[in-house]
Amino acid sequence: MSLSDTFEKIESLSDTQRECIENCNEATEVCEWCADECLGSADMEECARLCRDVADLTALHARLMARNSRYSATVAEACVEACEACTDECRKHDANHCQVCAEVLQECAESCRQMANA
Repeated sequence: MSLSDTFEKIESLSDTQRECIENCNEATEVCEWCADECLGSADMEECARLCRDVADLTALHARLMARNSRYSATVAEACVEACEACTDECRKHDANHCQVCAEVLQECAESCRQMANA
C-alpha cells in the first residue's frame, strides 16, 4: 500500500490536506536530491542550503498536518516563504535537478498557501 493510499483512509483529512501532504513529501525528497547534486559546486552553495531548509520544513509540515496540529498553518507560512525563495534560486541554474526542483516547489508553495489560509 502506498503512502497516498494510507492517507486516503484517514477520514479527518480533507482532500486539500491530503494533496498538501503529498506535495510536501515530494518536495522533501526532491530537495534532498537537488541539494546532494549541488554539493561540490561553489556557485550552487546557496541552492543547496535552501533546498535543505525546504526539505526540513516540508517534512515537518507534512507530519503536523497528518496529526492535525494547531501549528500547521504557522509552518505552512514558513513553507511558502522557503519554497518561493528556493524556487527563485533554483531557476538561476540550468541544471536539470534545479529545474525539476523549482517545478515541484512551485506546486508545493501553492498547496501550503492554501493550508496557511484555511
